[in-house]
Order: sequence, then C-alpha cells, then structure tokens
Amino acid sequence: MAVLTYRDALNQALREELIRDDRVFLMGEEVAQYNGAYKVSKGLLDEFGPMRIVDTPITELGFAGVGIGSAMVGLRPIIEFMTWNFALLAIDQVVNSAAKMLYMSGGQFPMPMVFRGPNGSALQLSAQHSQAWESWLAHIPGLKVVTPATPADAKGLLKSAIRDDNPVVFLEGEMLYNTRGEVPDGEYTIPLGKADLKREGDACTIVAHGKMALLAMQVADTLAKEGIAVDVVDLRTVRPMDVETIAISVRKTNRAVVLEEGWEICGVGAQVVDFIQRECFDDLDSPVLRVHQEDVPMPYAKNLEKAAKPDAAKAIAAVKKVMYLA
Repeated sequence: MAVLTYRDALNQALREELIRDDRVFLMGEEVAQYNGAYKVSKGLLDEFGPMRIVDTPITELGFAGVGIGSAMVGLRPIIEFMTWNFALLAIDQVVNSAAKMLYMSGGQFPMPMVFRGPNGSALQLSAQHSQAWESWLAHIPGLKVVTPATPADAKGLLKSAIRDDNPVVFLEGEMLYNTRGEVPDGEYTIPLGKADLKREGDACTIVAHGKMALLAMQVADTLAKEGIAVDVVDLRTVRPMDVETIAISVRKTNRAVVLEEGWEICGVGAQVVDFIQRECFDDLDSPVLRVHQEDVPMPYAKNLEKAAKPDAAKAIAAVKKVMYLA
C-alpha cells in the first residue's frame, strides 16, 4: 500500500471518480486555478478543464444552489466549501433543498451530490473559524454525514459518497490534511454507515469520529503502556450511525467513553450515550463519560484554546474514571 497524505488521498478519490463518471464535476471557491484552498484539487483543472473543475464567486448560497439544480437534472456535483463555517451561508440550500428534495418530490428527484470541505478547529483561528458542525448536520433527515479520520478512510468514503444517490455531507478534519497513512492500491470503496474498530482491547470502549479518532488511537497507545487495552470505535459515518459495532464493543468491555470535537449540548456524543444506555444498560459497569470541547466559543489565545479543546489527558482521565482507577 502507498503512504499518502489525507490531502492526496482525497485528490486521488476525486480524480478517479472524475475519470469513472463524466457526470461528476467539482465546484467551489478557488478549486480550479488555485488548486483548492487546501490543495485537495491540485492538478484537476489541467486534466479535466474548466467545465468540470469550476471556480465560483464567494457566494456559498449561490453555488450550492447551482449544484442542487444540476443534481436534479442528472449530474453528480461535488460542492467544496472553503470551510464549513462559511457553509452557514448555504445552510438553506443544504437543509431545505438538498436534504428534502427527494421526499418533497415524491421520489422524482434523487439528489446525488456531495458537500465537502474542512471542519472543526485548527490553531488560533478563533471563534468563527473553529467549529465542528457534524451534530448540526446529522440532525437533518435526508442527509448522510461522513467524518473520515485517516487517508485510507478519506479516499474510500469519498468515492462511496460521490456514488451515492443521496446528498452526503463530507466533513474533512482541518488539521488532518497533512497526516499520512497507508492507502490500499487500486480501486476500493468503504460503505457509508459502517464503523471501524481501530484498536482492540477489553478494558473500555472509546467511541470517536473524525480528528478525535486519531486522538483516541494515541490515547489507546498510551494506555497500553500501562497495561490498559481499550477498543477504539471510529464511527466514520455519523449519520447513519453504526450502532451495532458500538454495542458489540460495549458488551465486551462493559465501559465506554465518548470523545468528540464539538460542544457538549446536543452533540454527537449525546446520541451515542443515549443509544448505549438504551441498548447496553445491563452490560455497563459504570456510567458512560463524554470528553468534548468546553461550552464556550473557541478562544484565540493559545493557552485558552488549549484549555477549551478535548485532549489526550482529558480522555485518559475519563477512561481511568470509568475503570475506577482515578
């Protein structure tokens, strides 16, 4: 297997799908001439031309709507938002048009499209550019919400998202683009809605997604040095959520910690905990704990930003608490 960055794995997926299906096109701010704000679309304009790699004005509402219209007439658009924070300007199109068109048309208009771009915090981008949007978007019937953590998952899930006949929200971790990992050679896809067991143990289950799945694996490696082996369940897809894989792990370990980048109230972790307490209550030896961002807008000051974010120390403390070791 080749070792690729997360960015290059996404680029490979885009290129392969553009070659495979001439209905696929990419549209967004700076995706063509500039090769994408995060260089995910590097080289695609030269290979596929301006009819399929389309630069747009700074008008998220407008080009999201153009993508929806093109999907209604049989194309398969990929709409790139420079950041999901900017996508708030297009939320009417995503939530009221893309997510509901199939239902409101009585099945006459499938919506085969992908909305993708960076999600979550980076470093000192402050309150308006550091938000994790998955819980907002996963609340909406009609949308699928995907949060890949590794280059291999990014490629396989993006290819599946592009081939899906429903609108898919594809959230790429803003701090993940330079991360590296093995990516299988040749054609492969990963089914949407299937979690992945990324570490295996019997002491506790850590459920995570997106950037937090990488943090969970680091936590698992650290705990292993202390003789504590944990399961790490990477959701990969937040909606639909693979509750079966979560249940299998919790019934084995009898403890769970949920790790997420977003805020506590109405977060993805709340949904995971609700499922665990309903379906695995008799299997639990301790309450399920959550590790998440503090309930504040993201600070700009470096020390306050660090204090607000979930981190390895907080996750390790939670695991030890559910094991009654701390």
